[in-house]
Amino acid sequence: MRCSPPHFSCTSLVIWFLSVVTLCLAADPYVFFDWTVSYLTASPLGTRQQVIGINGQFPGPILNVTTNWNVVVNVKNNLDEPLLLTWNGIQHRKNSWQDGVLGTNCPIPSGWNWTYEFQVKDQIGSFFYFPSTDFQRAAGGYGGIIINNRDIIPVPFLLPDGDVTLFISDWFTKSHKKLRKDVESKIDFGVPDGILINGFGPFPYSSELASGGFPFGTINVEPGRTYRFRVHNSGIATTLNFRIQNHNLLLVETEGSYTVQQNYTNMDIHVGQSFSFLVTMDQSGSNDYYIVASTRFTKSSSSAKATGVAILHYSSSQGPASGPLPDPPIELDTSFSMNQARSIRLNVSAGAARPNPQGSFKYGQITVTDVYVIVNRPPEKIDGRLRATLNGISFLPPSTPLKLAQQYNISGVYKLDFPKRPMNRHPKVDTSVMNGTYKGFMEIIFQNSDTIVKSYHLDGYAFFVVGMDFGLWTENSRSLYNKGDGVARSTTQVFPGAWTAILVYLDNAGMWNLRIDNLASWYLGQEVYLNVVNPEIDTSENSIPENTIYCGRLSPLQRDQSQRVNFSGSQRSIFATSRGILLALFAILISSLAP
Repeated sequence: MRCSPPHFSCTSLVIWFLSVVTLCLAADPYVFFDWTVSYLTASPLGTRQQVIGINGQFPGPILNVTTNWNVVVNVKNNLDEPLLLTWNGIQHRKNSWQDGVLGTNCPIPSGWNWTYEFQVKDQIGSFFYFPSTDFQRAAGGYGGIIINNRDIIPVPFLLPDGDVTLFISDWFTKSHKKLRKDVESKIDFGVPDGILINGFGPFPYSSELASGGFPFGTINVEPGRTYRFRVHNSGIATTLNFRIQNHNLLLVETEGSYTVQQNYTNMDIHVGQSFSFLVTMDQSGSNDYYIVASTRFTKSSSSAKATGVAILHYSSSQGPASGPLPDPPIELDTSFSMNQARSIRLNVSAGAARPNPQGSFKYGQITVTDVYVIVNRPPEKIDGRLRATLNGISFLPPSTPLKLAQQYNISGVYKLDFPKRPMNRHPKVDTSVMNGTYKGFMEIIFQNSDTIVKSYHLDGYAFFVVGMDFGLWTENSRSLYNKGDGVARSTTQVFPGAWTAILVYLDNAGMWNLRIDNLASWYLGQEVYLNVVNPEIDTSENSIPENTIYCGRLSPLQRDQSQRVNFSGSQRSIFATSRGILLALFAILISSLAP
């Protein structure tokens, strides 16, 4: 036997090959997707209308990945207006360039494509994506994100027999463009025309309330088995109550945090929130059962018409679902909903994305460095136009995204002067930004002065929900805080006339969007950006992408078309790419060892 080239020993060549194999297999995998976002014609409530789909699907495809994987999504915009996709709950560690909101990205023009590339670093759980611009979320464009545990990290429950993603959403038969104009004209949405479950209208459980002229959703299950239901409120305005006839919902996870496992008969899910339940098929299975999503706090007798109903179908079923729908909570009982929210607690002994328990971060023992009290008010006229404010400021997205202005040191685009408390002055429209201290510990109190439930969402982070109560927050309210096992999530509800307090550790450098997820509120200016800058040179923070789209004052830098990256359209991992390389290297090794 001989080796070639002659200066390599056989042993050293084998060691070299094995080291290459180890390097290739140890890298965090990549998955690639090609998505075309376009209008589709659908009739979810019996009326033909335009919806936004991805690759011809409504809702869009599910991103099913694992902790630390790298996700590359090439998005082609076939809409007739600019587009951005945002990834609700994905933290984009030190990479706010991929966040997909107007403060960090120029929108993708109609007919163009842009490639997102981000890592789901140190995350697990259930999330979803949606279009973030021009009210497009009201037309769909959303889809699920599943981040699985790595094999080395145990899940704190037995592996379920199946995984089901459900989108529950309020729905209007008006187009998103018409709804957008209505908001600008102060025309209230009113009760939604219906509630969709996975893009379908209601099962005809009552001839009075629903007809059988259009499809409804069906979830097929096997008797005796347990399924993980990932439920997302992907709607635009309405809190929804979720329940399954004669089945308990065992809560196990919400937005990337494993929870103390508790059974619920129903769950209020607020706009933008995501929950995971284990549901065991423990009924006789002789017939089907109702899956229900109904409106909350709508103050209208017509809300019953807006109930979403799908079917849970046992393989052994001999007949349709029957009887009345399972009872919801009392419609206007916000106390029930708040107590339910308080009951959701962090599983402090379980690991999540890392081996150490979730409770090892003792948030209740950390000194707070910044305190913000943020008050939202009902919409009002400012300079003749309808706007909505946080601390008296209605955010106006500049033509040059904040992150790009920061990168190129362009002055005058924004000001780091967002007030820490409401100011005694007239409301105004401005581009005011919160200034966060890198690795500081921030306390934010959201005070809701409106008459509807608000959902606050923070990009780039999971925060600890430590308290909520009715009335005005005061310094003494801290005595009510949960300082041990408050759940960590990215979207929290604030009830009307009430407050919610969160704590967040600012270890993720970037420009991050803090918003009210109720779409009309967001559109009218109830958002702000949190600027977190590492004062030292941070080589781990991602640099500006090569395919950046430029707009506003940086428009002269833009080429005719953003950089195109072509992929197959199907999932591939780095193992698929590496396999060919390894086979080629192995062939070289074998030929080198040939006599």
